[in-house]
Amino acid sequence: MAITKSAKTRIKSDANKRVFNLRRQREMREQVKTFTKSVTSGDTKAAEAQIAELYKAIDKAAKRGVIKANTASRKKSRLMKMLGKA
Repeated sequence: MAITKSAKTRIKSDANKRVFNLRRQREMREQVKTFTKSVTSGDTKAAEAQIAELYKAIDKAAKRGVIKANTASRKKSRLMKMLGKA
């Protein structure tokens, strides 16, 4: 258990940050799922329309440190490669 005042404050701020990070991670995963569903079902028009939203979600997650920059780059690359094959 935290004893010092700064440790107690840190626990509160970490809990708040966790909420925001989980929200960004969930949003990113939902965008990836909808994109992959569109691509696998053959609906490339819908997938192309979702690219901006998808990139936005991935970049926000990378910016806030939910995922690393190289992971974000790799995700974007693989998803575009998937779209190219479809």
